[in-house]
Parts: sequence; C-alpha cells; structure tokens
Amino acid sequence: MVRLLVVLGMGCFFLASQLFWFRRLGEIASRRIPSTRCQKWLAAGGATLYIGLLAYNFLWAERGPSPTNMTLQAALLEAPFRWWIFSSLLGFGLLLPFGIAQRIFGVGRAVYRKLRPEAASDPGPSNLLSRRAFLSNTGLAVGGLPFAACGYGFLFGRLDFEKSFVRIKLNRLPRAFEGFRIAQLSDIHISPFMGTREIRRVVNMTNALKADLMVLTGDFVTWDSDTQEAVVEALSGLKAPFGIYGCLGNHEQWTHTQASITRLFAAQGVKILRHEQAPIEVHGESLNLIGVDFQGHTSMGRHSEGHVHQYLDGVQRLVNPGTVNILLSHNPNTFDRAASLGIDLSLAGHTHGGQVALEFIDRDLSPARLITPYTRGWFQKPGGQLYVNRGIGTIGVPIRFDASPEITVFELVREA
Repeated sequence: MVRLLVVLGMGCFFLASQLFWFRRLGEIASRRIPSTRCQKWLAAGGATLYIGLLAYNFLWAERGPSPTNMTLQAALLEAPFRWWIFSSLLGFGLLLPFGIAQRIFGVGRAVYRKLRPEAASDPGPSNLLSRRAFLSNTGLAVGGLPFAACGYGFLFGRLDFEKSFVRIKLNRLPRAFEGFRIAQLSDIHISPFMGTREIRRVVNMTNALKADLMVLTGDFVTWDSDTQEAVVEALSGLKAPFGIYGCLGNHEQWTHTQASITRLFAAQGVKILRHEQAPIEVHGESLNLIGVDFQGHTSMGRHSEGHVHQYLDGVQRLVNPGTVNILLSHNPNTFDRAASLGIDLSLAGHTHGGQVALEFIDRDLSPARLITPYTRGWFQKPGGQLYVNRGIGTIGVPIRFDASPEITVFELVREA
C-alpha cells in the first residue's frame, strides 16, 4: 500500500509539473504569436513531439542495444527529452514554495475585501499586490534556473574532467612507498554520453599523470551487458609500472557481467579483485591491496544482488596487520566496517558526487545524501581514511552540475 501511494504521488507530481510548464509555454506563445490558428497548430505540434519523445525514450530506446558512442538518435531524441524531464521536475519543485506563498497572499486579499466591503472594487493594498507580483516573477525565475543549469551540465559539465591531487598520510606506510602515487578512476558508465572516444581521452589524461599504480572502482557498464567488451577495450590503454587493479560495482551485478568482465579485464592485464588481496611490492617492502564486490544493506527496486547484513564479512582474513591495507570497494558505506577492521585507506565511488548537486551552497544539497553520508572527497575516522571519487560517467540524465567528473591521484606519505 505504501509503495502504491508513493508511485501515485510521484505520478501526480510528474503530471502536475508537465501541465504547469505546458501552460506557461502556452502563455508565452499566446503573447508572441497573435494568430489563434498558429497557436493551435503550435500546440498540436508540441503535444505530438512530446508524446513521440515520451514513447521513444520509455519504449523504443530502452529496448534497443546501447550505443557506445554518441549517435544522432541519442543527441536529438534522448538528451533533450531527459534534459526537459529532469529540469521541469526540479523547477516545479522549486516553484512549489512560491506557489504556496502566493495562495496565502490570495487568501489574505480575500479576507481583506471581506472585512472591508467598500474595497470590493478596489484592487487592494498596493503592497499586497506588489508582493504577489514579486513572488510570481521570482518564482518563475527560480523555476527556470534548472533549465539553464542542466543545459550547462549536459553541454559542458559532464565532460569537464577534473584532476584531483590528494596527499594521504599513513603512519604504517613502509619507507619504500614514500611518495608512491595511485591514480583512481570510477563509475565509467559507458553509454552514448560517455563513449569510447571520451573514455580513451580519460585514459590519456590519466596516463599523463605518471602514477605508479592505477585502481578502478567499479560500474564500468550501465544497463547493457553487451557494452562490456567496448569499455574494457577503451580502458586497455591504461599503463602503470606496478599494475592496474579494480573492483566491481552494482551495475556489474545487475547486468550479470561480474565473471565475464573480470575475464575480459584479465586478458588486458587488469586484475579485478573479488574478495581477494594483492601485495604491491617495492624494494622488498609491500602494502596490501584488497578488493571486494559491491555490497549494500538495501535493495534497489527489483535488484537484490549484493545485499548483505554485514559489510565486508570475511574480509578480516585478507587484512595484513603488519603493513598498510588499502581497500577497493565501490560502495563508500563499507568505510565504517573497514576502519574497524584496521584497513588504513578505502577507495570508493558509486555516488557520482551527487552528479547534480548544490554542495557549494550547503553540503546537504546533494542527491547522494539519500544513500550515504560519504558523498565525495576525503573522510577520516579512528582506524582509517576514505576517499570517494566522483566518477567519470553519468546515470539517468547525462548531466553533471557541481560534481565534475574526476580523475584522482593520491600521493602516499608517512605520517610524521
């Protein structure tokens, strides 16, 4: 019953948002186009286009194979529709408080006229009308901001790759690893909006950073298992003297590609650690690299793979108490358990840094807060440290705002 009510509520919100914006567009058209006949033709054409895009994106596009580079269909039929849906929902949500405030002022105006019958023909207090006009204009301006921000996020933000340099202090770091550099990539999500050309560009950027070791923290594919060969081939150009290691994400579980993509990576010299450890040795000293498959405490829709009651169960046997232990775990929520097990550093992804966030205003303004307190960047607690990479690709909407795609390079140093 609760799920049904939630679905109905979301459906009503979606319908209300679309009707609201269609009405606003109609008002703009009526002011710009004096001909009633032209207005009707424009409305019919717009409705036909909307229904066509709706059908394409929810019926046709979802059933076909996923392209691994930008196509004309994706550029013209998928991207604009996703931009519109996401922006219109977000804008409508931002407008609701202004709409409620307008209703309150409307009630106040009605009460005023009732208390003063002689003012029935009077438009009312000028300050009340000016406040309503201010609320209306401000609300529309605020509601329109997501359209501009999401347009920027699609055209520029999703491909504005950022290189982050982070110094990690570890008190158990062997002397031979002083200044050792590790590059991290995460959440590739190969798709038309993160195609093989863009991935190879990221590979070249990462190789130019001259890291000693590279790690990949999951979600190479999105929904289509047939894209695994393309993403592995695109990443095959990564080079590091001490090797390339990785772990798997929830999308490898959901697409049932865990075993197959592990074999494909192995053929390219990339070792995917699946509840395994790998010693990294320098001049007779070593650090311990551990990798696990995706683990979560909650299921997402029909996807129940990776559901566990206790994070990192069985990982204790992989921990080497005599040296630094580094964990590759797609889900940052394993951090608390990792720190309690004596794992010095956890490297994760999964959150996309919120993908569309406003953390520059407030750290809580991020969709990733719905699934984890560890949304992006560096965290520390007794027993360990965590870094959450913002990832490279996108999910759902091909938009990034205040969450640039990220290549991270860590420099390991001994804590003084």
